[in-house]
Formats: sequence, C-alpha cells, structure tokens
Amino acid sequence: MFYHIFYPLAKYSIVFNLFRYITFRTMYASVTAFILTMIFLPLFIKKVKMPEKIYRFAPETHRKKEGTPTGGGIVFVVSVIVATLLWANLKNLFIHTAMVVTVYLGLFGFIDDLTKLKGSAEKRGLPAWAKMLGHLLLSLFVVFMIYKIYPEGVRTKTQFLIFKNFFINFGPLYFVFIMLVFIGATNSVNLTDGLDGLAAGAAIPTLGVFLIISYITGHRILSGYLHILYVNGAGELSVFIGSFLGALLGFLWYNAHPADVFMGDTGSQSIGGALGIVSILTKQEILLAIAGFLFVMEALSVIAQVGYFKITGGKRIFRKAPIHHHFEELGWDENKIVVRFWIISAIFAVIAISTLKIR
Repeated sequence: MFYHIFYPLAKYSIVFNLFRYITFRTMYASVTAFILTMIFLPLFIKKVKMPEKIYRFAPETHRKKEGTPTGGGIVFVVSVIVATLLWANLKNLFIHTAMVVTVYLGLFGFIDDLTKLKGSAEKRGLPAWAKMLGHLLLSLFVVFMIYKIYPEGVRTKTQFLIFKNFFINFGPLYFVFIMLVFIGATNSVNLTDGLDGLAAGAAIPTLGVFLIISYITGHRILSGYLHILYVNGAGELSVFIGSFLGALLGFLWYNAHPADVFMGDTGSQSIGGALGIVSILTKQEILLAIAGFLFVMEALSVIAQVGYFKITGGKRIFRKAPIHHHFEELGWDENKIVVRFWIISAIFAVIAISTLKIR
C-alpha cells in the first residue's frame, strides 16, 4: 500500500524515492510485523480460551504446560499479512501467491487446533485424509500460479545445487513434487514445535536464507554473478519474508521458556507453508533441505523411530521421538536443547548460503 501511495510522489521529493527500494520496505515490514505481534499477542493470551492439551506420549515434564494458551500462530499470521499489505508491491503475483498460501495453511492449522481442543488429548486434530486433501488443493493453486508467473521453459524445473545453471525438470510430475515439498515442510515444522521457542527460533535462520535468495533471484546483476535463475519480480518476496521474521521475533518474546503461549498447528502450518512457497517460487526447493536441515532431522528421527519400532517388534532407536524429546529424556534442560538446536539451524543456514558460491 505504501509503495503505491508514496513512490509516485518521488517526482515531488527525493525522500519518497525510498519506497522504491525493496531493502527499505523489507526492513520496515519486519518492524511493523514485530510491533503488531507485540501489541496483539498479549490480548490473544488474555482473551482467547484455547488451552493446550498435552499428548499422553509427551515427556512427563510437559504436564506442567497443560492449559497454556495455544493457537497463537494466528496472531503472527495476521501480522505478516498486514505488514506485507502495507509495504509490498501489491501488483506482484509472487506476493499474492505467498500470502494466499500463508493464510490458507494458517486457517487450516487453526481448524486443526480447534478440532484437537474439542476432543481428548488422544485426538490429534484433523484426519490424515483431510490434511492430504488440503495439500492437494493448495498444490493445484500453486501450480496454477507457477504457470501464470513463469515462462514455459522453466515452469516445471528446480535449480540443482553446486552446478552452474543446472536444472532438474520434473515435467508432468512437478505437481507431485510441489505437493511433497508442502507436506514435508509443514509436517517437519509441526514435529519440531515441541519445546518452548524451538520451532519459531529455528525458522528464523531458514527464512533468513530465503530472504537473501529472493532478493538475489530478483536482482539481474547479482543473480547473473551467482549463476542463479533470474526471475523478474521475485525480489518482492523479501518484503513478505521480512514480515515473517519480524512477526516470529515478536512471537518469541512470549513463546520463550516458560512459554506464555504456543503457536499450535496454526503457526507451524503457516511457517512450513511459508518456507515451502518461497523455495518453490525461487526455484530453490532442494536448497530448503539444507537451510532447514534441523526440521529435516526432526522428521527423519520420527520416521526412523516408527520404522525401527515396526521392524524390530517394539525396539526403539531414541528414548522418544522427535529427537528433541530424546534429549529431554536424557536429562538435558529444555533451554539448553532449544538454544543448541537454534545453533544447528543457524549453522545449516550458513552452509546453505555458502552453496551460492560453490558453483
């Protein structure tokens, strides 16, 4: 909105030329989302009655968390959307796509949270078929937008790591690939959201990687220098990601241990969706597996635990899965686990960025 209001005024004063720059608007979108979250999250905690029910397989130390307000992700989702609407170029199709995906998955997660609250602690939200149908419909929308945004030669491609200008073409299977990206991203973030501040804090470095990637992808000179596919308009995604980063920082203020509020599936679904869509729109889906390796690690720990349990007839690799619960069972303090996992996330974010030069 501000872009459309103030940038045309640059002909009267050079000050308004600031609104032309993505970097300027990204920074202030981040600040705006942070302030909005800091204002409205305490109101959500005070007014909205959505008490968390602790799953019976969770560590015993989690029993004291019973009753903490959940579903707080709806606040940072709204903050992201408002900040993006204020600071982004609203004619940009990348922005339209990212916001629709975020709102869709945020609402989907919110319904899931409400479903859990109405049932017992054993009932873990929407059935698997409903979630699969939701991802199917979302993937159809994203493919439709990809076909509107990208020329024919690159629509069904993703950029491979390390090699210069090397792309994998999925052809007719591209829809399946997109669906797998969303399923993987949303479920892995959801599995990571098990300790105070863990998922939100771990998502920040990963989103930071794609803020940089988005800006470079939309910059003709930088993308050419780093051998990344240049996509006109993709840089505007930086404003969206900046909004998300600011909102997550605001959320962490209240989600840090001991948490005053949990994000619920509302938050984890929207974070996973944001990571998925920015990787898809920048054609860097494979890079997401490196930048978000912490989330991959959490998901793999569950897959390995379940698979080993079935194969061996009841034996376990970890004391509990996901893997952050394993360290809890070993006696690690919750804060120590969270901070160390944040460090892992930051390290893999650095590794992901380094691949831009290893080509």
